[in-house]
Amino acid sequence: MGRILTEKDVEPAVLGGSVYAAGGGGWADHGRKLGHAAVCAGQPELIDIEELTPDEWVATAAAIGAPASTTAWEMQGIDYVKAVRMLQDELGERVSALMVGQNGKSSTLNAWLPSAILGTKVLDAVGDMRAHPTGDMGSIGMASSPEQMIQTAVGGNRAENRYIEVVVRGATAKVSPILRTASDQSGGFIASCRNPLRASYVKQNAALGGISRALKLGEAMIAAQGRGGHAVIDAIVATTGGSILIEADVTAKSVVYTAEAFDVGTVTLGSGSGAMTLHIMNEYMAVDTADGTRLATFPDVITTLSPDAEALSVGQLQIGQRVFLLHVPKTIIPLASSVKDPAVYPVVEKALGISIAEYALSK
Repeated sequence: MGRILTEKDVEPAVLGGSVYAAGGGGWADHGRKLGHAAVCAGQPELIDIEELTPDEWVATAAAIGAPASTTAWEMQGIDYVKAVRMLQDELGERVSALMVGQNGKSSTLNAWLPSAILGTKVLDAVGDMRAHPTGDMGSIGMASSPEQMIQTAVGGNRAENRYIEVVVRGATAKVSPILRTASDQSGGFIASCRNPLRASYVKQNAALGGISRALKLGEAMIAAQGRGGHAVIDAIVATTGGSILIEADVTAKSVVYTAEAFDVGTVTLGSGSGAMTLHIMNEYMAVDTADGTRLATFPDVITTLSPDAEALSVGQLQIGQRVFLLHVPKTIIPLASSVKDPAVYPVVEKALGISIAEYALSK
């Protein structure tokens, strides 16, 4: 049977999702707002893929952001609901469940409010266990598919007349950039519902159990909070099965915002022969030692934690700040088909100037 998500599940989802955000943005307060709105509006229900028949429709609920947008974004909870309604109208059939493209500070909770209001179940599956820079990386194998997909986007700054509703059909790779443009025009952050697929396909291609893993991690973090930051970090390591690669100060940061709406660059932790370099494309994509030895690579979970065990996004890092670097290898997390797809890596490798695919695609 499914699990009704309640008030006590909101903070674990936000905290666990923040660790799996892997240095990515998103807003913890937006996640809390979505979660609290959902549990007040109804009874969002988390279900396992086995609770759906093979032919039932599953779509992806997502928030699309141009992270460095300087305009005032506005996205209301009702926008997530409207995006699902518009997709159902275009599909002409009911969507049974919603999954999310990735875990994150708010994205772990993206499907909760439509579940409470429309009755679509929250599927315990994600397009990627951790956050990633491109939509293709969470598209569960649809990135290079010629199949026509439906994608919708809703939201925008009402006061600036930026509110937008978009419905598009086409191959995923061709229509996804349209939604990113809509996000930018809306003020930088927009709700979307996209890629309705049969449950049988999702079962074979998504990272199953991704939401419950985030909840379990958040619950362990909360249980350790009374014993201080180090106890919470220990709980994160124990629950994820990961390890701390280094505890050090941020000694250098060089991150720039590109024309393609990505934050790209590096952050250095520590100094001399013991230093480590984090390669960034919105999220942490790789870690190298001072002599160039690769220690961690996407789709591994790579996360910076403050001494108080707050998961820090790239934008929060400042020179002189003390951080712990968490690494959870890909071998112990569920992997979706999209992170095993060679087609998703060239754009990231070109932006970063390093190899990702040979590590990501190795057994």
